[in-house]
Amino acid sequence: MKSIRILRLVSLIAVLVACGLQGCASRVQPWQRANLADYTMSADRDPLNGAMTDHIYFSREASTGGRGVGGGGCGCN
Repeated sequence: MKSIRILRLVSLIAVLVACGLQGCASRVQPWQRANLADYTMSADRDPLNGAMTDHIYFSREASTGGRGVGGGGCGCN
């Protein structure tokens, strides 16, 4: 009986700690957004890497498109 109470108490403490940790997330402040909009933060800043990624994707999936160009896996453009 005593072990069930201890288990409930530990479970309650774990739930309270988990609920308390949810408030630790911070928002991006307006003056910090310039850092996120910097050129070095963009995923497609290297054109060679983008071309190679597209080539590998085409080779594996046998399809192109989805980046503003037409085309599909069936060969109809």
